[in-house]
Amino acid sequence: MNPEYTLSDTHISLAHGNGGRLMRELIDQLFARHLKNDLLDTRTDAALIPLDLNAGDVVMTTDGFTVEPLEFPGGNIGSLAVHGTVNDLAVSGATPLYLTLNAFIEEGLEIAVLDRIVQSMAKTCQECGVKIVAGDTKVLRRGQGGGIYFATTGIGVRDPQLQLGIDQIKPGDAILLSGTAGDHGTAVMLAREQFGLSGSLQSDAASVFPITQALIKTPGLRFMRDPTRGGIATIAHEIAQATDNAVRFYECKIPVNEQVRAVADMLGYDPLYMACEGRVLAVIDTAYAEKAIQNLHNSGYLDAAIIGRIEAGYPHALIETVLGGERILQELEEDPLPRIC
Repeated sequence: MNPEYTLSDTHISLAHGNGGRLMRELIDQLFARHLKNDLLDTRTDAALIPLDLNAGDVVMTTDGFTVEPLEFPGGNIGSLAVHGTVNDLAVSGATPLYLTLNAFIEEGLEIAVLDRIVQSMAKTCQECGVKIVAGDTKVLRRGQGGGIYFATTGIGVRDPQLQLGIDQIKPGDAILLSGTAGDHGTAVMLAREQFGLSGSLQSDAASVFPITQALIKTPGLRFMRDPTRGGIATIAHEIAQATDNAVRFYECKIPVNEQVRAVADMLGYDPLYMACEGRVLAVIDTAYAEKAIQNLHNSGYLDAAIIGRIEAGYPHALIETVLGGERILQELEEDPLPRIC
C-alpha cells in the first residue's frame, strides 16, 4: 500500500501551481506517488514511449472532464478520465496504451479529496492496462473552477486491416447497445440530490475495451461509439446526417434500468439523451447481429440488445414506440444535465 501523502497543507493554494517547492511536492508526493510507472519521469518535459510502429496504425484521442460532484456512486472524476479516454480509443478499434494528463485544480480543494481521486485514477489505469506517461498541473483561483478539471490525451494502436467508420454503415444494418441506457447521467444527478431525489444507482463508468474486442471478433462490424454526452439519441443523429439514412430505434428493445426510468418519468427526461460511460452503440451487418449479441452475452454483458436498424430514406432519427406509433427524436440543444463527464 502507498504511504500517506506528506504534504504540509490540507488544501490547494495558488502556490501549488507556481512552479516552486509546493508544486514539486504536490507532483512528487501525490501525483507521481500514485501514478508511478517505468515511463513516467516528472523531471522531463516529454515522455519517451516504446511505440512499435509496425504493430498497427497509431490512434490518438483527446478529452476533457468536468463532473459535479467530483465523487459519485460508481466512480469519480479520476477514474472517469481514464475510462473516458480509454473508451474513445477502444470504440475506434484500438488497443489503448498510453495517456497524458493535465490537471486544472481550483484553489481551496481539499488535498485529501485530490489524493483519493488520483489514487482511483492509478487503480483504473492498472485495470485498463494503460500508463500515464506525462502530465502538467495548473492551479486556478478560487471560484474559477469546479474543484478540479482533467484534460487527457490517449494513444493506442489498431489493426490496419480493421475497417471501421461511420462511412461503412449501410441501409439494413442492425444497431446494438451493449447495456442499459442513461445510468451515468442519472447516477450523477442523484448524487447531487437535485429535486430532493436520491438513490442507490451506480454509474456505468467502466472500460468498454472488453466489449469492443468481443464485437471486433464478429464479422460485419461497421461502426462503434460510446454514447456519452447526448446519449444514444445524439449518436443516431450523427449517423443520419453522415450517411443520409434514417435511424430507427425500437422503444421496447432498449434496455433501461428501472431507477433510470423512474427518474426520467418523474422529471420529464428521456434516457435516450442521458449519458453513458461504459456502453457501446454499434452498427453491424444484420446477418451477424444475433451472433454479436451472443458474443456479448457470453462475455457477461447480459443486457446487450439489438435496439434498431438503419433505413434508406430521409436522414432523421426516430423511435418506434411500445404502442406501435412513431416519434421523431429531436436533436439535443439545451443540456439538461451539465457537468456530468
